[in-house]
Amino acid sequence: QNYANQHKGDCRLVHSGGPYGENLAGSTGDLTGTAAVNLWVAEKSKYNYNSNSCVGGVCGHYTQVVWRNSVRLGCAKVRCNNGG
Repeated sequence: QNYANQHKGDCRLVHSGGPYGENLAGSTGDLTGTAAVNLWVAEKSKYNYNSNSCVGGVCGHYTQVVWRNSVRLGCAKVRCNNGG
């Protein structure tokens, strides 16, 4: 939450550069956590299990969601000062 708060003023979706994988999502409306995860899971159709790679588009958010070694999840939400 602290990191999300740092971008409240500029509303930029920027990865923290920390040691963990991160998925970021933004919306002009009220984006719920469930809706954000659904956006990432929708990339499943672009993922090829046999080659363990993305085919025909972006799928990195999807692979982050289903990463088998993941044991913890953290979420943060902030409304930007510019209304976004």
